[in-house]
Parts: sequence; structure tokens; C-alpha cells
Amino acid sequence: MNIYTFDLVINFLLVLFPLFLWQMFYLLHYIYKFGWVERWMFAVFPVLSLIMCMTFPIVFIEPLLLDLRRIPLILGALYGGYKVALLLLSVVITHRYLIGGEAFYNSFFILILTAVCAGLMSKYYLKMPLKMKILTSSVLIVLSLFFSTLFSTQVFDVAMVMNIRLEHLLINVIGMVISTLLTEVILINFALLRKSMKAEKMEVASHLAASISHEVGNPLTATKGFIQLLSDEKIPFETRKDYLEIAAQELDQAIDIIDDYLIFAKPAPKEKEKIFIFEEIQYVVKNLTPLARINNIKINISLLENRDCFVLGEQNKFGQCLANILKNAIESMPEGGEIQIALDYEQASTITLTIKDEGIGMTPQQIDRIGEPYFTTKENGTGLGMMVSFSVIQGMGGKIKVESGEGKGTYFSITLPKYTQQNK
Repeated sequence: MNIYTFDLVINFLLVLFPLFLWQMFYLLHYIYKFGWVERWMFAVFPVLSLIMCMTFPIVFIEPLLLDLRRIPLILGALYGGYKVALLLLSVVITHRYLIGGEAFYNSFFILILTAVCAGLMSKYYLKMPLKMKILTSSVLIVLSLFFSTLFSTQVFDVAMVMNIRLEHLLINVIGMVISTLLTEVILINFALLRKSMKAEKMEVASHLAASISHEVGNPLTATKGFIQLLSDEKIPFETRKDYLEIAAQELDQAIDIIDDYLIFAKPAPKEKEKIFIFEEIQYVVKNLTPLARINNIKINISLLENRDCFVLGEQNKFGQCLANILKNAIESMPEGGEIQIALDYEQASTITLTIKDEGIGMTPQQIDRIGEPYFTTKENGTGLGMMVSFSVIQGMGGKIKVESGEGKGTYFSITLPKYTQQNK
């Protein structure tokens, strides 16, 4: 391999580098919602390839420069259409003009012809099978190089050494084939990613629909049964009253379940308020103490009353979040045990609430999925409670950390920003 071939291979790596950047940014787009990536991906990254290739060319015979600029120019125009072709053409001509030299005019006419042809072929090219795409892009670059060489030798009387000319052509064709294949692989990966995310959303919607049907259907069925019983005129008044109370309780349960789903769906939030976290914890624990006693569970609270210990949020939702976590802790200890609740407000800007139980614990795989739609470790559960809890805490600007091990219990750490006049 001579020095010119080696330099052309290095030039080809400059073509590939933006392709990998493109894939990286596209994946980040799904995480951080970079809207520009999807709109401009067929323009930004070919431009980057063009600039890099032309900034580091191989000078063979003055004033001719060897590089692989045609690969990003042709691919960008074929995949991006005539608008991208015009953008790339303006970039390559401007950059070549700034480099200077007599060969600028050779580049000017040939590159215009190449970009226009590729841009006009774009809508047909995108419908072609892979083999035809590779053939089309390869033919375009061969023709572009052929006319460029012909123009140079006839107009400028510059005769390139045959082996260098062939090596340049060969590397361009190989580079075009590899770049086309990589572009197609990347586009297929993107399509699979979109399809996978859509399928996941559909699966979640299906699970939630089934869950709503089951969870809301049970209390409504019970209510319907009691209402039907009320049609019997022989039922005593006191019994009727009991039936009505039970029916009302079942309807309240259905309403609570619907509210849970609305919280998870993140509807328009109500106005936030100051929550005295000490009193809220005491209130939730007081309501759950009877349930804990029935299950032979003792709730130990290690709290120091501090009147400055406030957070900002919706009080009912925050109380529901704490209740969901404590109920899970109680249900995880069928043989009884203790739940430890502690509050740390010594940090300057945050408050940390910890809840530790002695339950059956979770595996690392279960910990990773906790809070996901329809994931639960309970046989008849829906996972709705933890979905709501994570949603509420995130809405308050906080985070939940979970540590657990099978047979070692579970440790919840809830960190929330303190209420200040700045975050009011």
C-alpha cells in the first residue's frame, strides 16, 4: 500500500465517523427528545463528512486534490432529496472555493452535475431494494469520477498515474458500498426501535385496559348485586341500609381506582401546596395501624418534629403515595415483623424519608422493574400502586431509591426538595 492509498483510507474513516455520530444522536433523541435529530439528520452529518474530507485532502499533483467528498455528497442527496442536495452542494462548492486553485472549476461543474442527478433520483432511490441502491450509488460515483478525470485531462492537461487513478476509484466505490450498507443498517435499526417502542406502548395500553376492566369491574359488579337485592320488598329496613352503605363503599373504591389511573396518566396538576411532612406521615401511619396490627406488624417511627420540614406538592396524592408503599411493606410480611420509618431533614435543600420492612424482598431484576406499568410481585396485583407512587414523587421533583434482597426485606429512600420561597 503506497502513501496515497493509506491517506485515502484515512479519508474514508472521516466519512464513517459522522455515521456513527448519527446513530448515537438518534438513540439519544429517544431519551432526551432531541427533535432536530430526526428533522436534520440527513443534512447535518453528511455536511460534517464533507467538511472533514475536504479539510484533510491528499495532494497528488498540483492543483488537483484527492478525497472522498463524493460519498457523503451522493448519499446525502439520495437519502435526503433535492433540498439536502442543494445544501450539500453549497457547502462543498464554498469549501472548495476557499481552498482555491485552478481545479476549482473542474470540481464546480462536475459536483453540480453529481448533486443534481442524485437529488432528482432520491424519490425513486428510496423505493429501491438494497442491491439496486448499492448499484445506483456506485454507478453515480463511478460516473462522477470518470467525468472529473476526463475533464481534468482534457481541459487542464493533467495526466494522473494509472495505478493512483484506479486506487482512488476503487476506494471510492468500496467506500460507497460500505457507507450505503451502514446507512441502511442504521435506518433499519431506527425503524426497529420505533416499532419496538410502539409495540411496548400498545402492550402497556392493553395491560392497563385489562387492569381497569378487572379493578373497576369488581366493585361495580358488587354494587349491581346489592342494588338488585334492594328490589326485594321483604328485606328489612336496617338490612337495606347496610346494603346501601356497602354499595356506596364499592363505588368509592371504583372512584379511587380511577383516580389512581388519572394520577398515573399525569393530568393537569392542581395547585401545589405546602405539606408538613411530619404530620402527613403521622396521619398515614395512624390510618394503616389497624391493618398492621391485624397482620401482626409493628410500625416504628423515628421522627423529630420540625416545624420547618415542609415540601411542595398535592397533599392527597403524597399521602396516597406513602400509603401505597406502606401497604406493600405490610403485605410483604405474611408472618409479621417490623417497619422502620425515619426522616432526615439535616440536608440543606432536601428531605429524605426512609421506609424499611422485613418482608420477602425482591430480586435485582424485580428492583429494576419496580414502578413500571403493570409490573407487580403480588399474585393478584396490578402494579398500579407503585406506578402512582413513582409518578407522584417525580411530579414533586423528587426521586425514589429502592434496595432489597430476597429474604432481606426492602428499603425505600424518598428524597424530596425542601419547600422554600424560591420553589413556591
